[in-house]
Amino acid sequence: MTTKLALQRFEETATHYIHELDQFSLEQLMQKQSDNEWSIGQMLQHLISSALDMQLRNIDQCLMPSQDPMVPQTEKTEVGVAIFSQGSFPPIRIHVPPSPQYTPEQPESKEQLIQGLHSVIQRMKDIEPALEKASKQNIVSHPRFGGLCAEEWFQLVEMHYRHHLLQLDRLKQGLVREAT
Repeated sequence: MTTKLALQRFEETATHYIHELDQFSLEQLMQKQSDNEWSIGQMLQHLISSALDMQLRNIDQCLMPSQDPMVPQTEKTEVGVAIFSQGSFPPIRIHVPPSPQYTPEQPESKEQLIQGLHSVIQRMKDIEPALEKASKQNIVSHPRFGGLCAEEWFQLVEMHYRHHLLQLDRLKQGLVREAT
């Protein structure tokens, strides 16, 4: 997939999340189905912070000229190869036990979520043109997928946002069940 197509798909998905916010009150966005589940608001906080604090930051690192040619190159893992050859995450739930370092905070407001999603959209638009000239040799390792270049990190943002649409649907169904 080209970076322009990835950006277009990402914008469509992120805009979908923004439009979905219209139907929920802040209370509903913070509602959890169980102690081990995230709320819709927490899921969106996760998407925003993982893009801004990890994925886009790693793209920036890949775009910088390599300072140390002795840094060992990390290959993609089998999981990383599979994800990128399929162009998506497998449609399975990935459950990480609650923890202070991984569990997202509840949102303070809908506006916080909307602003965060718009920030990610803008950063993706700003960074996409630079990817054409980015060296595929400059990589940053992902904990599960192995070494990724800037273009792969960029595509990962789009895949990650698309993957969480399944969670959004599941969480919305839980809200409907509780309302009845």
